[in-house]
Amino acid sequence: MAEDSDQERTEQPTSKRIEKAREQGDVPRSREMATCVMLLIGGCTLWMFTGPLVTSLNRFMVSTMTFEREMAFDPALLFERMSGHFMEVAIACIPVAFLMTLAAVASPLILGGWLFNGSSLEPKFDRLNPIKGIMNLFSLNSLVELGKGILKSVLVGFIAWFAMRTHLDAVLNLSVEPLKVASSHMPNLLWTCFIMMVCAMIAIAAIDVPYQLWNYTRKLKMTRQEVKQEHKESDGDPLIKGKIRALQRAAARRRMMSAVPTADVVVTNPTHFAVALKYSEGGMSAPQVVAKGTEAVAANIRKIAAENNVPILEAPPLARALHYHTEIGDEIPESLYTAVAEVLAYIFQLRTYNSNGGVRPDEPSDLEVPKELDDPLYKRKAAMAAAQARAAQ
Repeated sequence: MAEDSDQERTEQPTSKRIEKAREQGDVPRSREMATCVMLLIGGCTLWMFTGPLVTSLNRFMVSTMTFEREMAFDPALLFERMSGHFMEVAIACIPVAFLMTLAAVASPLILGGWLFNGSSLEPKFDRLNPIKGIMNLFSLNSLVELGKGILKSVLVGFIAWFAMRTHLDAVLNLSVEPLKVASSHMPNLLWTCFIMMVCAMIAIAAIDVPYQLWNYTRKLKMTRQEVKQEHKESDGDPLIKGKIRALQRAAARRRMMSAVPTADVVVTNPTHFAVALKYSEGGMSAPQVVAKGTEAVAANIRKIAAENNVPILEAPPLARALHYHTEIGDEIPESLYTAVAEVLAYIFQLRTYNSNGGVRPDEPSDLEVPKELDDPLYKRKAAMAAAQARAAQ
């Protein structure tokens, strides 16, 4: 059952999946919205430039339907006049053509944005598979496209029928009206039909755009296994990362162990904890922890210390306090200055005894270690208490 659920595409596509699909030329598109934008901009453009355009077309129609006697004897004159009126109409159409081209280029920015991808031009022979083609005919997307086609046909047919029914007399009167009168009435009829057509396309686009976004997300959905695999590829395999961390810890442990022979003393529990301390009057303001560990690591610290004649002192409370509340390279806490000072004083006296003889110094006992520092949860408890105090204020 777990394997079956992992194979179901129930997970939302990740940003990496969406970006990869975009690189392959797969972005959400809505032809209905692009058509609607083209109609709106085209209608507004025609409305803005109706005057110059109608004037140019009127002159062109008059010139083509007027025949002068000179033209019969001079074909060049006919061509000159026709070409002049044609250029006038072409110039009047330039703003309309420019704005329509701009609309066609800018409409993809609304949904999906511009996308330049050469992979779309590569031949894909899997599209020649007839079985896949038949399956696409009965896919959800094909059914939706069929529904949109039927809806557009019904709406356009209804609009055409309604326009003809409501403006039938006006359309028939155009044929008997003078040219100037008809040229002023016809734009009003066309504008009314255009507004009805745009309203229908807006309704279709309002349905198509959410569907295209939903279908695009559905198509890119991922299985749980794909999400896990992607996380592995982006963040790294957990097994490999674990091995890397283990190697890093081993390297840090080796560096730590190399510092044990330079320590002044190793304070032990005696078996569970071991902390190596070093102090130099000239270069340190307080003793530093150069190595620490528990169990096997503590045993290894004691072994290296014994091999290099580093004194080992059993002081369980101090060893635990140092282990709990310091890190390697840290100076000891101020509350442990007195206890560590007694230890270092003993170590220096022991060195003097080993070098010059005399009375062997006694190992320090009953070292002054605050009870709270002998608690592994002291830091956490102190932080919680501070947070509660701030909340109370």
